[in-house]
Amino acid sequence: MPKPRRAALHRLPTRHPGDTAAIEALIADGRLDPAGIVAILGKTEGNGCVNDFTRAYAVQSLTLMLAGHLGAEAAARVALVMSGGTEGGLSPHVLVLAVEEGDVANPQGALAIGTGFTRDFAPEEIGRVAQAEAVAAALRQAMAEAGITEPRYVQVKCPLLTTERIAAARAPVATEDTYASMGLSRGASALGAALALGEIDGIAPEDIGRNWQKYSSVASASAGVELERCEIVVLGNSNAWSGDLAIAHAVMQDAIDLPAVHRALRLAGLPTEDGQLAAADADRLVAVLAKAEPSSNGRIRGRRHIMWDDSDINATRHARALVGGVIAGAVGRTDIFVSGGAEHQGPDGGGPVAVIARRAQPS
Repeated sequence: MPKPRRAALHRLPTRHPGDTAAIEALIADGRLDPAGIVAILGKTEGNGCVNDFTRAYAVQSLTLMLAGHLGAEAAARVALVMSGGTEGGLSPHVLVLAVEEGDVANPQGALAIGTGFTRDFAPEEIGRVAQAEAVAAALRQAMAEAGITEPRYVQVKCPLLTTERIAAARAPVATEDTYASMGLSRGASALGAALALGEIDGIAPEDIGRNWQKYSSVASASAGVELERCEIVVLGNSNAWSGDLAIAHAVMQDAIDLPAVHRALRLAGLPTEDGQLAAADADRLVAVLAKAEPSSNGRIRGRRHIMWDDSDINATRHARALVGGVIAGAVGRTDIFVSGGAEHQGPDGGGPVAVIARRAQPS
C-alpha cells in the first residue's frame, strides 16, 4: 500500500527577483528534493502592472534553476506564480511547495497540494468565459488528483493582453486597454474557480468584470505578461495526507478587516488575544496569503479613499500596502503574500486570507 503524501512548504527571502540562492542552499543541504517541488509562489519588487518584468525575470531564473536539476520537461510542470508589488513594508520572498513521501496519515487533516495547467489561450479568449471554463476544468482535475474536497485557497496565475497580443488576435479582444485586461483575466480566472467549487451556478459574458455579486471566497488570481496559460495551485486539508501543516481560511470584508485575519489565525490554531502573535506562536506560522483591492465605490466603511484617484501610484499598489500593513500588524512579520487586484475574489473591496501553520504538538 503506498504511503500517504506529505506537503512541505519553505518560506525563503530573496535579495532580488532573480535570486534563487536560498532554494539552491536547501537543495544542497539535502533539506529539499527538487524532484518534489510542485509550485513556487513569489512576491517580487516590481510595480505589479503590465510592464512589471520582475515577474518574468523571476520565472526565468527559477525555470533555469529547476531545469538544471530536473530537466526542461519536468521544470515546465512546476507552477510558477510570481506576484509583483511589495509596497509599504512587504518583503520580497518565495514560497516553495513540495510533495514528499509521508509516514502516517494525519486523522486531523494535513495540508494537501494540487496543481493544474490550462492550455495556452488565444488573445481573444483572455478575460472571457472560455478562460473561466478552462480554469474550472483544470481546478477540478487538480483537486481530484490531490484528494482535496474543500479547498481553503486557490491560486491562479493568468495571462494578460499586450499590444502585440492584441495585434495578433483573430477576433475582437475583451479590451484594448492592456491594464484593464489584467483585471478581466483575474476576474475570469476567479469565476472559473467559483464555478468549479459550486460557489456560482454559471458565468455569462457580461458577468466578468461587472457583476460583483458573483465571486469565489477562496480564489486568488494574479495576471502577468510572462505566460499565456493559467497555472493553478490548490491548497486544502486532507486526512489522507501526512504531516503537521494545516491551512485555515477567512474572508476579509474590506481592506481593514483585522477580525477576519484574527479569525483565520485562530482557525489555524494560533492565538491572537494580544492582537499580534507572540514569538512562540509566530514560529509555527509558515505562510499568509491574501488578496487586496480598493473598493469600487471609493469608500472604506463610509469614509472616502483616494486610491482610484491617484494618478501617480496605481490603485492596486495602494491596496497591497494597506492590506499588507493590516496583516503584518497581526502576525508580526512582513514576508506575507499579498496580491493586488481582487476582481471576483471575495466581496468588493475585500478578499480571501489564508494561513498555513504547524499544528501545536501535544504537551
